[in-house]
Amino acid sequence: MNKIYPSAAEALKGVVKDGQLLAVGGFGLCGIPEALIEALRDSGVRNLTAISNNAGVDGFGLGKLLETRQIKKMISSYVGENKEFERQYLAGELELEFTPQGTLAEKLRAGGAGIPAFFTKTGVGTLVAEGKELREFNGETYVMERALVADVALVKADVADRSGNLRFNLTARNFNPACAMAGKVCIVEVERIVANGELAPDDVHLPGIYVHRIVHNPTPEKRIEKRTLREHK
Repeated sequence: MNKIYPSAAEALKGVVKDGQLLAVGGFGLCGIPEALIEALRDSGVRNLTAISNNAGVDGFGLGKLLETRQIKKMISSYVGENKEFERQYLAGELELEFTPQGTLAEKLRAGGAGIPAFFTKTGVGTLVAEGKELREFNGETYVMERALVADVALVKADVADRSGNLRFNLTARNFNPACAMAGKVCIVEVERIVANGELAPDDVHLPGIYVHRIVHNPTPEKRIEKRTLREHK
């Protein structure tokens, strides 16, 4: 089975549709599927719900989809770097399901593992727990959180072999594996593609059984979110 597609646009063709739930990997601007996000923008699909740690920044990452108003709802844990996100949310133009970061990661992991829900102490006694089931375990109160299973996962990895086995690079191994596992269809953008067998078993961070389509993007921009320079003395 050939999982490699000639372009991001071809990889999305026949998969993405209006109204879908998408899981998008990345942490800030680290490890985001840049080419796939651009192709998703160009596809014109709308009314999307995006599960992502953050909403990118203005003009980059998921910020591109916010500018074109293709996202109707975000399920996120951190949204503080995007002024257009702030404007749309405060104007009532964008829905937000604000989720603690660890809870968001576990919702994706549980979805990929086939676990429909779990209990956590995070959020008990706050707005996060409103309307949700509470249960006591060993004298402590926990809130039930439902798992997330996305229609499509868009993921960034460093290396893939032709079977879709993946290796992530450093911090890019953040939400990407969990998003990949939680997607019914997983599309991966990678910087290098190697032959089967070149990745040692211990170097495989995610097995190819989760990966359906692969796109080669050898020169991503990898924009720095906040550049901090030491003062010259």
